[in-house]
Amino acid sequence: MKKIYFFLTVFLCTLSAFSQVTITGKVLDGSLGGPLPGANILISGTTIGVAADFDGNFSIEAPGTSGTLVVSYIGFISKRVKFSKAGNIGTISLMEDASQLEGVVVVGSGIIDLAEDRQTPIAVSTIKANEIREKTGNWDLPEVLKSTPSVQNIKGGGFGDGQMFLRGFDQTNTAFLLNGQPINGMEDGKMYWSNWSGVLDIANAVQVQRGLGSSKLAISSVGGTVNIVTKTVDKREGGFFQTMLGNDNYVKTTGYYSTGLMENGLAVSAMLGHWQGDGYVDNTGGQGQTYFLSFGYVPNENNIFNFILTGAPQWHAAAGTDNLRTFLDNGRKYNSWNFHDVDSPNTLNGGAYPGGRNIYHKPVANLSWDLKFNETASLSTVLYGSLGRGSFASVSTDRGTGEPLYARGSNNNHNWYGLVSNFNKQLSENLNFNFGADVRLYKGIHFRDVREFLGASAVSASSNYNGGAYQLTKTYGGINPWNVTFNPNTDHAQRFGYDYEESINYGGVFGQLEYSKNSFSAFFQGSASTQSHVRTEYLNAANQGQSEESDKVNNPGFNLKGGAAYNLSDQNIVFVNAGYYSRQPYHSDLYIDDRNSNQLNPLAKENQKITGLEGGYKFLGDVISANLNVYYTIWDNRIVYSSDDTNGDNIVDEFTQTSPLKQVHSGVELEVFARPADGLNFQGFVSVGNWEYDGNVTTTTSDENGNILSTGDASYIDGVKIGQAAQFTAGISGDYEIFPRFKVDANWNLYDNLYGSTDFGDSEFSTANNRGAIKLPSYNTVDSGVSYRMIVGKNEDKSIQFRVNVNNLFDESYLESSRDNRHVNPGDDVWNGVNTDNRVRFGYGRTWNVSLRYNF
Repeated sequence: MKKIYFFLTVFLCTLSAFSQVTITGKVLDGSLGGPLPGANILISGTTIGVAADFDGNFSIEAPGTSGTLVVSYIGFISKRVKFSKAGNIGTISLMEDASQLEGVVVVGSGIIDLAEDRQTPIAVSTIKANEIREKTGNWDLPEVLKSTPSVQNIKGGGFGDGQMFLRGFDQTNTAFLLNGQPINGMEDGKMYWSNWSGVLDIANAVQVQRGLGSSKLAISSVGGTVNIVTKTVDKREGGFFQTMLGNDNYVKTTGYYSTGLMENGLAVSAMLGHWQGDGYVDNTGGQGQTYFLSFGYVPNENNIFNFILTGAPQWHAAAGTDNLRTFLDNGRKYNSWNFHDVDSPNTLNGGAYPGGRNIYHKPVANLSWDLKFNETASLSTVLYGSLGRGSFASVSTDRGTGEPLYARGSNNNHNWYGLVSNFNKQLSENLNFNFGADVRLYKGIHFRDVREFLGASAVSASSNYNGGAYQLTKTYGGINPWNVTFNPNTDHAQRFGYDYEESINYGGVFGQLEYSKNSFSAFFQGSASTQSHVRTEYLNAANQGQSEESDKVNNPGFNLKGGAAYNLSDQNIVFVNAGYYSRQPYHSDLYIDDRNSNQLNPLAKENQKITGLEGGYKFLGDVISANLNVYYTIWDNRIVYSSDDTNGDNIVDEFTQTSPLKQVHSGVELEVFARPADGLNFQGFVSVGNWEYDGNVTTTTSDENGNILSTGDASYIDGVKIGQAAQFTAGISGDYEIFPRFKVDANWNLYDNLYGSTDFGDSEFSTANNRGAIKLPSYNTVDSGVSYRMIVGKNEDKSIQFRVNVNNLFDESYLESSRDNRHVNPGDDVWNGVNTDNRVRFGYGRTWNVSLRYNF
C-alpha cells in the first residue's frame, strides 16, 4: 500500500509539473515604444502575479497551459492577453489613459494641485502626453483643449494670439499654472500664448479644472484652473528628434534628450527647437525658438531636487480687425494692417513690412525641492523667477505723406520672482492637513522707444524728466527677441510717449483639511492674501531727473472652499462643492491713466465677489466611464470704466464707471469615455450653458478727486447674453488602432448659442425693450489624423513615428467671434443673419501638418 501511495504522489506531482507552463514577454509604452518597468502581470482568476523588470521583460509561471494575462500600469489602460501554450507571448503595448494622471508627477507634487491628489472630486478633464504630442501640431494649448467641456478657442490672427474661454470666462479669469507656478500676467491677468509656444513639447500632461478646482493656492480664478505639468526627472534614458511641415510654409524642428535617472542620482534633460512660417492670415509670418533644460538630483528616497529653465523667444506679425463686409470682399485670410514697402531686412515674404509685430522673450526658471520627513509628513517648495523682455512694434508714418519713418516699440518688460511652499501632514488614517505660502515680487517696466529707423534718422520728443526737448537717435533690439533680451533699453533719455514702472508685491497663505473614511470624504480650503501696488512715473514727472512715486495701495483678499463626496459603490461617486472669493482688482484697474499718471482711480475701491456652487456624478466602469457636472457661478461687483481727456491737454479729467455689474454663469456638462474593444476608444461631451448679465447698470462720471459730476442713463442689460464664447458645445472624438502601431483618429465639434460682445454704452441698451446681444451662426468642424510607428531594427525602444493632422477637414467657413453688437435693420447688408458692419473674426479654414519623429 505504501508503494501505491508513493507512486500516486509522484504521478500527481509529475502531472502538476507538466501542467505548469512558463510565459515570457515584454511590456511597452504603446506610444513611444519604450519599456514600462514595474508593469503588473497577473494571471486572471488567480493571485499569481509578477512585475516587469527595468527593461519591461517578465516571466511568469502559469498553473495551466491556457489562460489570460491581465497587464496593467499606472496611468495606462489595462490589457487582457490570452495564451494557449508555453513560451514567449511577444510584446504587449499599453496606451496612456487620458482620464487618469497617476504616475506622471515626480517633482513638485505637493505644489502642483492635481485633482488626483484629493479624495473629494471636482469637474476636471486631463490631456495626457501622447494626445498632446499627436494633436498639437502647429497649434497652441487652447486648440488642444477644445475637445473638453465648456472650452472655447478663438485662434486670433497671428501665431500665439489665440484666446481660451472656460465656462464663458476669458483668460484673465482662468488661472494658468506651470508646474505649480502662476503664469498669468501680474498686472492684468492676461495670457499670451506666443510666450509659451514650446511648453507643449515638454508637457507630460495638462489638466483643466473647471470652476472651483482643487488649487490650494491663494488664487481666485472664476472660470477654472489649467495645470501644465512638464517633464522633470525622467526615469529612463531616451529622447526624440522631430521635424514638422505645415500649411503656409510652416516648418518646425525639435530635439530632446534625457539621461534618465543615473546611479549617482542625477538626471539631465534638454530640448531645443526652431519654428517659422508665413501664418494662415495674410502677412502674419513669424519665427522663434523653444528651449528647455532640466537638472534633477535624487540623493536619497527622502529628497528630490529639480531645476528647470525654459523659454520661447519669438516674433510674429499681427492681424488687424475689420468689419464682416471687408472680409467677404477680400477673403477670410485678409489682413487689414497697413503694410509698407521699405528698405529693411525685416520685411516678410514678398517684401511687406508689417504695421504691427509682437517681439518677446520670457525665460522662466524654477528650483523645486520635495522633502519627505517620514511616511506622514512632507514639504514641497518651488522658487521661481522670470525676466520678460519685449515689445509690440508698430510703424509710425509721416502725417503729410504717409511715408514710414520708424518702427515704434511699446515695451512691456518685467522682473518677476516668487516662492510657493506647501507642508503636508497625514494627521491620522482619515485626516490630512496641509498649509503653505505663496509670495510674488513683480516689477513692470513700460516705455516706448525706437526699434528700427525706416525713413528717418531721429525722432523728436519732450518731457520734464529729460529736461524738455530731446532727440531719439538710438535703436534697441530691432525685431530679434534675443537682442531685446540682451540689449534692452535702460536709457530714459531714449524713451518717449510713456515711461513708467510698477511694483506689485503679493503674499498669501493657504491651507486645506481633508477627511476621508470608507465611502465618505470632505474637505475645507481657505486662503488669505494681500497685494500692494506702487507706480513710478518718469516721463511726466514734475522735475528733471527725478521720478515720482504714487501712494502705496494695499488690497487684502481671501477665498473659502468646501465640499463633500460619497461613494455609492466602487463605480459610482457623487459630490458637491461650494466656494466664495473676495478678489482684489488688477493693477490695471487702479490708475486712471495707467500709461501717463500716478492718479488713483477713485472708483476702483472694492474687491470683486465670486460665488461658486457645483455638483457632480462620476461613473467609473471598465468599458464606459462618465462625468456629469452642474455649476452655478456669480461674478459680482465688477468694475468697467473708461477715462477721458476733456480739455485736450493730455490730462485725464473725467472717469466713467459702469456699476454695479453682475454676471451669472450656470450650466451642465457631460463627458463620456468608452473603450468597447482593444485599440478602439471614444470620448464625447456636451456642455449646455446659460451665461447672462444679472440686473441693469448705471453710468457715473467723476473727476480725478472722486467728486461725482453726473449720473448717466441706465444701460438695460438684465438678461442679456454674454458673448465671445459658445454657450452650447458638443463633441465626439475617437481613435482606432487598425493594426499594430497604425492608428486613425478624428474629432467633431459643434458650437451654438454664440453671441457678440456687449458694449454697455451702446444705444441698443438705452431702453428696457432692447434686442439684447446679436447671435452668430452655429458651426461645426471636423479634425482628423493618422499615425504609424515603425520599430527600428531589433531594439523595440527605438521607433520612427509618422503623423498627419488635418484641421477643419471640410473647410467650414464660420465666424468665431464678433467685437460688436449691431443688429440687422431693414436695408442693412447681411451675411447669414449677421449685419456686415460688425467687426468679426473668421475661423481658420482647412489647415494641415505632417511630422516625422524618431524616438530613441
